[in-house]
Order: sequence, then C-alpha cells, then structure tokens
Amino acid sequence: MQATNEAILGWTRVAVLLLGMGWAAWMDHKTRRVANEHWIVWAKPAIFIWALDLMVQGADWTIYLTASAVIAYASISVFGRPTVKDALNGSWMDRMFLFWYAVSVIGLIAGALQYQTTTPLEVVLDDGDTLGMLWWKTASLLLVVLFIDLAWRLRLLHGGADAKALMWVSLVFPTWAAVPLPFGAMGDGVVVALPVSIALLIWGGLAFLFIPVVMLLLNLKRGDVRCLGDLRLAWHASMMSLEAVPHHHVWVLSDTMAMPNGEERIVHATRAPRQTPTKEALGEHLQRLASLGAEKVWVSHKMPLLVFLFPAVLPLVLVGDPTTLLMQWVG
Repeated sequence: MQATNEAILGWTRVAVLLLGMGWAAWMDHKTRRVANEHWIVWAKPAIFIWALDLMVQGADWTIYLTASAVIAYASISVFGRPTVKDALNGSWMDRMFLFWYAVSVIGLIAGALQYQTTTPLEVVLDDGDTLGMLWWKTASLLLVVLFIDLAWRLRLLHGGADAKALMWVSLVFPTWAAVPLPFGAMGDGVVVALPVSIALLIWGGLAFLFIPVVMLLLNLKRGDVRCLGDLRLAWHASMMSLEAVPHHHVWVLSDTMAMPNGEERIVHATRAPRQTPTKEALGEHLQRLASLGAEKVWVSHKMPLLVFLFPAVLPLVLVGDPTTLLMQWVG
C-alpha cells in the first residue's frame, strides 16, 4: 500500500475512530453514560483531519463553511440550541453560536449558488465538476446528521450517546473516499452506498443477531434452563442472585403476584419495564421476592449500543458498507 496523502489521512481517521469509540464504549459499559466532554475532545482531531482532507482536495471557502454548517448542527446535541432571547439577554455563548450558524449558512447558500450546475446525479455517478461534487458530498452530511437527530428525538435511538457517536462518526468519515477499505470493493461498480455512520449502525445491529444464541448457550451451560417454560427467557435474559442485582445494570423480570386464592407466587415477565425503577422501588421489589424465598431471579441486561458499535468499526473500515456487499453478492 502506497503512503499517499489519502492513505495517511484514512488510517489516521481509523486510529481516531478506534480510540474515541473504544473509550466511549467502555464508559457506556461501566456507567451507562458518556459525558459531553468526551465528544467535545474527540471532535477536535476529527475536525482537524477533515480540514486537512478538504485542503488536499483543493476546497474553497464555501465548502469549508458548508462543513462548518454540518459541525454546527451536530454541536446542538452537545451544547444545546442557542436562542435569540438568551443572546439578547447577554449570553456570549449564545451570541457566538448564533454568529457561527449565520456564517455557516452564508457559506452553504454561496456553495449552492456556485455549484448549482453540478447535479446530484453527477455526484452519484462520480462524473462532474470536482469541487461541485465535493460540495454536494459535504452538504449531504447535513441530511445524515438530521436523520440521526430525528431518530434520537423519535426514540428510534434510545441513548443520547448513541446519536452523538454516530454524528461524530460522520465527522470522522464524511465520505467513503475517506475510509481505507483494504479488503473492500466500494468503488467497483458501486453506484449508491449508505452513509458511513449509518453503515456502522447496521454493522453494530448485525451483532445483536448473535445475542439470542449466546444467551441461550450460556444459560444451558449454567444449568439455568430447568424446564421448557424457561426457554421463554433464556434466549434474552439470565439468572442473577438477589444480592448482585443492585450492583449491575439490569432490569428485573421476576416479580410476585397474588393468585385468586390469595397465594403469593413468583412470576416472570418476558419484557423489560418501560422505565428504570428508582433505587427505593428496586429495593422493595427485591424484598418482595426475598420474602417468598427467591435467591436468584431472571434479569435482562441493559446492553448499550456503543458496545456493539465499537467492534463494528473493524468490518466497516476493512470491507465497507454491508448493504453494498449484499447487493454485490446477490448480483
């Protein structure tokens, strides 16, 4: 592999992605929370490398400001949305952010006017003005960030850290041209491919398909499947001692129920509760179970998406978009 500018920037991006995503996945696994400061820190190398990449490609000021618009929109998930009211009331942060947005929008509009002769079809077919296609590819990231933001607002992505991670990935790898792909063939007859961040989400989602098999095998090995009824839970839950429950990120699926004859029995739900109970409510829940002699209960583990997105980085940067690979395989 030749040490070209594109290769150096590409593998540097891979290193940044692995370090930033790995750190975030570890924090999400341990505490189920990734501080905004993490994304602020790791956005700096992503933006710096993106600026270098644009400089290598000969981008003009409109393309730089269009990229700035993408970053500005993504920053709302971390810093919040500034308001004119707060700016007028003396908030310098709101004033700076509103000025940043205004300048970025000017660049976006100027780029649209300057490169209006380049059509999206030419960009898809990679047959048009070089800078015009670069502007369109940069501007299209606004739609990607918008899609991720809407998925978060509509609770299709349940964790704010998940949405921020995908927005950050869009900054690290704005296009497939920035991905090394040593074993991929994204350029061989490929017309359309999913955005890099969405492709990473799909790779991470594919890992979820292995969870039922792994959970079932682990429960069989531990001897926690004692009857056919346990199979309802064994493919997505596991048994845990009452003492260990408060120290793990889990939902308790076992509970007590009063039967028609007045007898209290232990029953097991197949679905996790909609809301995580408070510590006090969890303590009362476990006390009820202990009063009936329960020593172990069925629990559903809270599995953060970032833990699955981190290993998904490898197939992403090595072979590319999974949907494109599937279409090539189907023929």
